[in-house]
Amino acid sequence: MSAHPSSEAFSGALPAQKVPDPTSEATWQLALQGMSCASCAHSIEQALTQVQGVSQGSVNFATEQATVKGDPQRVSPELLIRAVQQAGYQARLVQADGQDSETSDAERIAQRAAERDLKLKVAIGVGISTVLVIGSLPMMLGMEIPGFPMWLHNPWLQLVLTAPVQFWVGKHFYRGAWAAWQRRSADMNTLVALGTSAAFFYSLFPTIFPHYFHRQGLHPDVYYEVSAVVTTLILVGKWMEQRAKGQTSEAIRKLIGLQPKTARVIRNGREEDIPIREVQVGDQIRVRPGEKIPVDGVILEGSSAVDESMVTGESLPVEKSAGDEVIGATLNRTGSFVMEARRVGKDTVLAQIVRLVQEAQGSKAPIQQLADQVTAWFVPVVIGVALLTFILWLILGGNPTLALVNTIGVLIIACPCALGLATPTSIMVGTGRGAELGVLVKSADSLELAHRLRTVVLDKTGTLTEGRPTVTDIWTNGSSSLEVLRLAAAVERHSEHPLAQAVVQKAEAEAISIPTAQQFQAIVGNGAEAWVQDQRVQVGRLRWLQELGIPWDPTLQGQVETWERQGKTVIGVAQSGRLLGLLAIADPIKPTSPEAVQRLQQMGLEVIMLTGDNPTTAQAIARQAGILRVIAQVRPDQKAAHIRRLRQPQHLVAMVGDGINDAPALAEADVGIAIGTGTDVAMAASDITLMSGDLRGVVTAIQLSRATLNNIRQNLFFAFIYNTLGIPIAAGVLYPLTGWLLNPIVAGAAMALSSVSVVTNALRLKRFRPR
Repeated sequence: MSAHPSSEAFSGALPAQKVPDPTSEATWQLALQGMSCASCAHSIEQALTQVQGVSQGSVNFATEQATVKGDPQRVSPELLIRAVQQAGYQARLVQADGQDSETSDAERIAQRAAERDLKLKVAIGVGISTVLVIGSLPMMLGMEIPGFPMWLHNPWLQLVLTAPVQFWVGKHFYRGAWAAWQRRSADMNTLVALGTSAAFFYSLFPTIFPHYFHRQGLHPDVYYEVSAVVTTLILVGKWMEQRAKGQTSEAIRKLIGLQPKTARVIRNGREEDIPIREVQVGDQIRVRPGEKIPVDGVILEGSSAVDESMVTGESLPVEKSAGDEVIGATLNRTGSFVMEARRVGKDTVLAQIVRLVQEAQGSKAPIQQLADQVTAWFVPVVIGVALLTFILWLILGGNPTLALVNTIGVLIIACPCALGLATPTSIMVGTGRGAELGVLVKSADSLELAHRLRTVVLDKTGTLTEGRPTVTDIWTNGSSSLEVLRLAAAVERHSEHPLAQAVVQKAEAEAISIPTAQQFQAIVGNGAEAWVQDQRVQVGRLRWLQELGIPWDPTLQGQVETWERQGKTVIGVAQSGRLLGLLAIADPIKPTSPEAVQRLQQMGLEVIMLTGDNPTTAQAIARQAGILRVIAQVRPDQKAAHIRRLRQPQHLVAMVGDGINDAPALAEADVGIAIGTGTDVAMAASDITLMSGDLRGVVTAIQLSRATLNNIRQNLFFAFIYNTLGIPIAAGVLYPLTGWLLNPIVAGAAMALSSVSVVTNALRLKRFRPR
């Protein structure tokens, strides 16, 4: 690739990226079953990370998935699944393209059956609990109710009604508690099973031996309603939580649903509709008006306006004609065209987006570490607090009934589900909403870091500008302008750089016959040279040509400065040690760039332009964009060093570039943002990828990060406050002052609603709109 005096000129080979070498490390996604709280997720995570060869394991309680990285020579999916099973849970491998197409119909039927089973248990639990609560009203109110059917308060009747709720409706808690016991741990199931069992078996004693209580001067009260209602309320909360969590993954389902089911392929001169999975690279496909484009490819004939909003977030249709690329799942609006399939299946842009969003949703933000640390020891501590509560109430109060009721309240209200859901639900909704807006976040770390940014560094060509430069002016030194173009195009035809292509396109527009160049060589940071018709031709930076000893007329400086003040890049063309001419190349600024820069500055961010252009040209473009600080004449190998100098521990820096030529700087920045691309390289090299070329996407990404982190903080606050206040109140700390105790039924309702409230708060991010 040739080199030029612009920011993208000094590209060369693609540098190392932020992704691990796939030959040394593999990634597996596992779908998990059997988790009931954040403690379960912690147990599975420990089991996976203890497998030999695993370098990293992360379990997301909200998505019920695990992401594992490790040595493929030592780790296999079967080994990981066995580790999960030994921990007491179930797992299956999710397909690498993220679409999990191997999920069988039988499995979906089983999932729906499980949902129906949960609804049935909830309905039966609610019905029986209602009867039990009505039957216990006289005891709860401490008075007789005229005309009340006292037979409903019969302990034997309540025992018969409660037993199905305790041991059938609530059997999931017993199974989970037993599994936790087998792996020498405790989780939410342990707390619920202990609490409801204490209420049930305590009530069983006065039911069978009421005379014992009478001899002790005590009334043989029973608390069957506590057992049944708490079990039912927790299941109701789980049902509501599952429904709410289902909405958090709505963005993924929408993306997968964009993929059309069939494609009209032209084979042997005939058109036939075939399933999308049967489309092969190289197939010719006809796309009619109103149809979705089936796969990624290139238009061969015809033209149309394509609505790419579902992938890029751009609202206006894009005009497409022969030679233009089209993205699978976008909507063909008007014309009909024939395209050639270039990427199919998991290689399409849509499949990559789905995979990227799923990986981001399954990752953990650093802010979640605190919740994970608390969850690891939370349940054992709660059991200890419950035992202490029972002992203190028994010693100080001398009333075993009150001691038991308060102990049950502590066990029930202390479930850490809300704490486990606080971060991952917000990450799921936030990254999903970002995908809908054309902002692809690679990981939760990137999403968290983006809200702390203080400086945004912008590349020039293709980021601030259109990236489609054109030759606007030509100065010649005795030769014709066509001859200067002819020689320059011969050298630049070997480069794919936008400036080089501008020279070639200008020559082609003038119908110039471009000769063949030999021994092409790119001079990094300066230009390029080659032999054209037995003459050495150099094209590049004026300073470089002067360093080569090519005579320079000082009177030309005025003309060069005039062009540069207009924001044009000036390159020289020399042949056999003589300057033949100058080319002025203009790359117009994007109409939305000034607005984007202004909005970034209004958000309190410093905006810097980093470019390889000379200071005069760079300042001209910066003035048009409203940028106050410019770092110019920077070679690509120097860009990363400049980013490194800007970075400070409390001063995070984002680099915005095209994702390929700026890869070193993108990798060095705290947050790398690739703009206007959708390629594999861009997704791999950047932390955030903007599917459209609009710089306002940077504003959207940072605002989304801030909104998501605010949402996470709210969730963590709710979860911590709930447990911090709920446990002492349930233990009875307010009783000496107010005489008030927390009914275990109220504790069960509060515990169930806490998780639902956290998920519901996270769902507010679905309404996020950039300002």
